[in-house]
Formats: sequence, structure tokens, C-alpha cells
Amino acid sequence: MAEEKKHHHHFHHDKDEDKLVEAVYSDSAYGTEKYEKEKKEHKHKEHLGEMGATAAGAFALYEKHESKKDPEHAHKHKIEEEIAATVGVGAGGYAFHEHHEKKEANKEEERAEGKKHHHLF
Repeated sequence: MAEEKKHHHHFHHDKDEDKLVEAVYSDSAYGTEKYEKEKKEHKHKEHLGEMGATAAGAFALYEKHESKKDPEHAHKHKIEEEIAATVGVGAGGYAFHEHHEKKEANKEEERAEGKKHHHLF
């Protein structure tokens, strides 16, 4: 135990007095960082939803093509096409939901910063 383990956290030891000192963050800097992280997270999830919708739509089109190309298994391909289309609609709905969550995070950030919204209508 000659070597001490190094821990990385928000508390630092004062070398002179060996007492714990807490790092201080300003409210505005921390708040902005929090909202930026939340917006980035929703944007990332929105893009994942968009990609899922695109992939499911492409697969549905592929299965539609296969049902015409392979009449022996047309029923199977038609069912897979419908499932893929349903998944695409769900992924699109998820992307839409995340888009609105991102907009809400923007509004919360503006409220926290004290920006005023003047609605005329």
C-alpha cells in the first residue's frame, strides 16, 4: 500500500491541511452545460429515430419487391412488408417525439437564462 490510489471526482484534498475542499461551480455555467447536454441527447435520439424509420421503410420496399418477384412466398413477404412499415411509422413517431423534447429543452434553457417570450397572438 505504498502507492495511493488516485480518484477523480469533484472533491479535492487540500495538500496543506489535508482537509476536503468541494469544487464550486457557478449556477449559470452548470445550468447551461446541463441544458446543452440534454439538447444534444435529444438530437442524437431524434437522428436515431430518423435512421430507424428510413431503414424500416427501405426494408418494406424491399419486401414489396420480393413479394412481386417471388409469387410462391408472396404472402410471407407481404406480412414482412407490413411489419416493416409499422416499425417505420413507430420510429418516425419516436423521432417526432424526440424533436419536441429537444424544443422543450431549448425553451427550458431560455427560461432558466431569463429570456422573455413576448407572444403577440
